[in-house]
Amino acid sequence: MLQALAFYLFSGILIASAIMVIAARNPVHSVLFLILAFFNAAGLFVLLGAEFLAMILVVVYVGAVAVLFLFVVMMLDIDFAELKKGALQYLPFGGLIGLILVAELVMAGSLWVAKPGAKAVLAHATPPDVTNTVALGRILYTDYVYYFQIAGLVLLVAMIGAIVLTLRSRPGVRRQVIAVQNARTAAMAVDMVDVKPGEGA
Repeated sequence: MLQALAFYLFSGILIASAIMVIAARNPVHSVLFLILAFFNAAGLFVLLGAEFLAMILVVVYVGAVAVLFLFVVMMLDIDFAELKKGALQYLPFGGLIGLILVAELVMAGSLWVAKPGAKAVLAHATPPDVTNTVALGRILYTDYVYYFQIAGLVLLVAMIGAIVLTLRSRPGVRRQVIAVQNARTAAMAVDMVDVKPGEGA
């Protein structure tokens, strides 16, 4: 009874906060609602017995991604009212895409059939003598090791691409030159100035 009550509580707050992420007018409030949604999703993971995924969700998404979003939104001076002016003209097209996605989800859900042993698997997601972290590691690094490595490679390429796109040569900006730094001597680093009495440096 207590577990069902916790499930409905976490689910209700998660859905409400997810709606407020896209409905809030203030972008800072949207990020705060996103953090609340992450915390409630972590609570659902704990109820499912996946405590490692819950901790990763809190540490990575709340501790890094959501806080980064918050800093970016607060630091950039973006006129969101100006950006939303032309949004209404795309509303019919967006609504059509949304209806198509809902129809696909309904079709997929109506054709889904649970296997006879699915209830036993759901009741015991991990073997009794194996922790959640060990079971997740075995699945990732044995059954799906190639997909895991490909995902890491895609993220690496995306990171390099973001660095290359933002790396521009701007006039008047001093850049780091490793060769000059390595060849630097004490004579180049220190400039002796003879300051006379009554004069500033």
